[in-house]
Amino acid sequence: MNFSMKVALRSFKSGQAIRQFSLASRLNTNIFNVQDENDFKKRVLENSKPVIVDFHAVWCGPCKILGPRLEKLMSTYEGKADFAKVDIDQLSELAMEYNISSVPTVMAIKNGKPTGKFIGLLDEDRIKKFVKENVEN
Repeated sequence: MNFSMKVALRSFKSGQAIRQFSLASRLNTNIFNVQDENDFKKRVLENSKPVIVDFHAVWCGPCKILGPRLEKLMSTYEGKADFAKVDIDQLSELAMEYNISSVPTVMAIKNGKPTGKFIGLLDEDRIKKFVKENVEN
């Protein structure tokens, strides 16, 4: 287990709060917080639409910047793609299954298979390019 996973597990055990959704995510049905591994399977892996998955943590500074940017962008894709948020503190086994060693990590999944990924905070143009390539192609 690497350092990030150990920190994530410690944070989970300490009961830190879940990151709040922005207004964009409250207004759109294509933006959701993954509750557990079964929820991930149903809403991400078995989804007929592409899904952009944000693996994040409450204690992660760059995640707090990236999350709202992704939410705003993904709200424009309602009906075409979904946006799933996975808190690695709550779903550490899922994060380990997808080899998430740093946060934020954003992964695109189509037909149950990862099709793209980036790690860290990117500028808005690169985020838009990533989403467009993985949703529209």
